[in-house]
Amino acid sequence: MASLLDQLSAMTVVVADTGELDAIRTFEPRDATTNPSLILAAAQKPAYQALIDEALKSSREHIGSGAPVEDVVNEALDEICVIFGKEILRIVPGRVSTEVDARLSFDTEATIEKARKLIRLYEELGVTKDRVLIKIASTWEGIKAAETLEKEGINCNLTLLFGFCQAVACAEAGVTLISPFVGRILDWFKAETGRDSYPGPEDPGVISVTKIFNYFKKFGYKTEVMGASFRNIEEIIELAGCDLLTISPKLLEQLRNTKEPLLRKLNKENPSLAEEEIHVDKNKFDSMMALDRMASEKLDEGIRGFSKAIETLELQLAHRLAVLEGGAAFSHAVQEIFLLNDLDGDGCITREEWLGSDAVFDALDHDHDGRLLQDDVCSGLGAALSLSTV
Repeated sequence: MASLLDQLSAMTVVVADTGELDAIRTFEPRDATTNPSLILAAAQKPAYQALIDEALKSSREHIGSGAPVEDVVNEALDEICVIFGKEILRIVPGRVSTEVDARLSFDTEATIEKARKLIRLYEELGVTKDRVLIKIASTWEGIKAAETLEKEGINCNLTLLFGFCQAVACAEAGVTLISPFVGRILDWFKAETGRDSYPGPEDPGVISVTKIFNYFKKFGYKTEVMGASFRNIEEIIELAGCDLLTISPKLLEQLRNTKEPLLRKLNKENPSLAEEEIHVDKNKFDSMMALDRMASEKLDEGIRGFSKAIETLELQLAHRLAVLEGGAAFSHAVQEIFLLNDLDGDGCITREEWLGSDAVFDALDHDHDGRLLQDDVCSGLGAALSLSTV
């Protein structure tokens, strides 16, 4: 019998949710998606140091020898995202998603300009824009930015999507793809109800994506649905037949090693839905989000988490630039990370306090005790950046 992964690939486009090139080579997905958290996790590995160094050197050359470190790092962030994206596109036959800085999530014009810049950087490296999806947070401002970009031929992937109104607004804006976050929806309901688990068909994240998928197909929207942020393979099994699913290497491995029949649960030719069509303007969007506490809280948390991942990556880049240019290492970088993440100031960062991605936390949590001490962070950063202890 074929593996679950092989069966899934026959009915759904499988996307690798990772910045690690070796994992992408292993699972041979059609597309891949990245964000600063995933790139930060990949950057812990010495194998990717050359890509980081290439971006820093290129950014210094572009900005100028006398430019402040902060300016070089800001330029390098975009360079790194594009360089990783280009390397991914050497492996996958389809598209790569590259994320706009989450700190721009409520600024339509800044998001548009950043997206245009990313596409320009890709084109300078010989990558055509049809192979790139620009990832933008599903705020109203982000959706409006995507609407403009789509009209310019820049395809967008709207991420951090938790609520039905976000999905409908994206479809009406004509975006190429949305990424509803299955696992994070489940996380919220588990915390809210005190339940330890939900059976696959009752999983709130699965129910949300199923509703969105069927709604899009019933009313003929062209926007594709890509389930994301999975916590277990049961969620993936329940969404078999979805347009796309972006899956972490850990869960891809489980799917590859499991052999049992896989039934199609979603069928675009025969959508099952009782919903009536609605139209979402800004007032409708704001009112629906205000009534959906889960979507509002998870959107805010996600933006803050991605922003912190960017800030942590900036600290690493600043240190590495100093190393490359012969300057003193930024020995205070670890304290900076703790200021950002140690919310109760007890000298320990728990998984609950860490608002970045699980991938980054796991990369730093070498002893797997669910707690980050300064030594853990020093060791994790040191693997890639030779960060000196304080």
